[in-house]
Amino acid sequence: MDFSVNKIAADKQRASCIVVGIYESRRLSPSARALDDASGGELMKLIRSFEMQGSTDETLALNNLPDIPAKRVLLVGCGKKGAMSVSQYRRLLTTVMEKLGESGVKDVTLFLAELAVKEQDVYWKVRQIVETVRDSVYRFDQLKSAASTPKQPKIRRVVCAIASQRDKRRGEEGMRDAIGISDGVDLARELGNLPGNICTPTYLANRARQLARSHKSVKVRVLGEAEMKRLGMGTLLSVSRGSQEPARLITLAYNGSRAKKRPAVLIGKGVTFDSGGISIKPAAQMDEMKFDMCGAASVMGTVKVAASLGLPVNLVGIVAATENLPGSAASKPGDIYTSMSGQSVEVLNTDAEGRLVLCDALTYASRFDPDVVVDIATLTGACVVALGSHAAGLFSNNDRLAESLLGAGEFSHDRAWRLPLWDEYAEALKSNFADVANVGGREGGAITAASFLSRFATDYRWAHLDIAGVAWRGGKNKGATGRPVRLLSQFLLDRAGRKRVS
Repeated sequence: MDFSVNKIAADKQRASCIVVGIYESRRLSPSARALDDASGGELMKLIRSFEMQGSTDETLALNNLPDIPAKRVLLVGCGKKGAMSVSQYRRLLTTVMEKLGESGVKDVTLFLAELAVKEQDVYWKVRQIVETVRDSVYRFDQLKSAASTPKQPKIRRVVCAIASQRDKRRGEEGMRDAIGISDGVDLARELGNLPGNICTPTYLANRARQLARSHKSVKVRVLGEAEMKRLGMGTLLSVSRGSQEPARLITLAYNGSRAKKRPAVLIGKGVTFDSGGISIKPAAQMDEMKFDMCGAASVMGTVKVAASLGLPVNLVGIVAATENLPGSAASKPGDIYTSMSGQSVEVLNTDAEGRLVLCDALTYASRFDPDVVVDIATLTGACVVALGSHAAGLFSNNDRLAESLLGAGEFSHDRAWRLPLWDEYAEALKSNFADVANVGGREGGAITAASFLSRFATDYRWAHLDIAGVAWRGGKNKGATGRPVRLLSQFLLDRAGRKRVS
């Protein structure tokens, strides 16, 4: 798909379709006003004829408007003038893409970057446009036969119109960043959507090698089970015991800063299929447990973003990959394993395996002398109950790091919400037989899981993102979302010193 940013007059643009905004009470945006003037007032006549008011989510498609070279004009309601929020703007863009997808147009010019959005400049608006377009055209149909593959959206060219030439540099910066971020989101979505019989730990390792071959700035290292055993990763290896697929610990190192800056380390939970092990899950929706590696997918997607955009940061991505199956050698409730940190863990529930995988990866991260460490995991159903599908759960031992991640999430609209990490929650994890149990009671399950992880992250600034509620959608639109690649990418852009608003 071809994107461009240009200063264009709506009444002069030749395109299959142009999109302009209408505010409440039929107040015209600048581009809509230009179309009305050029058509001799015909635009406003049609607006009144079709009783369009300009309310949020309202649309009106007009063909062959007099003296307008564009074949079709799509009007979109923008609500009250001067009151558009970030959420309203994103919803407007989604509405537009739904209508364009139905229309079958091949090229479109969007006059939506001229709309005022509270506290946001043209960089942000163009970035949202491109990301929304890319999100709307994504399809995972590579495993379908040609006969059953649905028709793809026909849009091939998108022009983001800007009001002034002085906006071009910032607009093009937003476009470039959006394309790079969308590429990373697409990779995360693809890996998440692949079934467990294809996307195994070995497959993830091979895709990491492929990513490194595509970007010379990325170096990859893959540890097998024998190497992990020598390192003392007893808890990670306890999860893979029931599977014939060997576990893999994958490291992707991106060095984009010439200065010897300490890296940010991202750790992704990569349980490529989670049956629950001996503590087996209910059958309903168990197919969705292929998404239990979406934390790993988001790490790989974010490394791709950093390398594609050439960000001046140092980054290490760690993917702890395994299956969790109830084989004859699988861990049993009551088993005790020693982690790489030397702490012993009593496994009271084998379906609380993500924390067993992550705790060894958190210890392993120390060898990179990290500035910050962020782990990303589809960790608990309790987080879904607490926050639903709108926000990831955020936990941290450092306020500044937590604020950075929250801010990145707000700006990218890939939001997180901070939950407490008080000492009192750790009481639930006491064990009579080991240093710590892997689960507490039912209360505060997302918090006690984070509390467990915090025991292995005492040597550095650390944050944990529980993405169980945001990593995929169920129902008729079932599929991976690619979250939180946008949040993590913005976090890296901020570390690179990129200006958010001019």
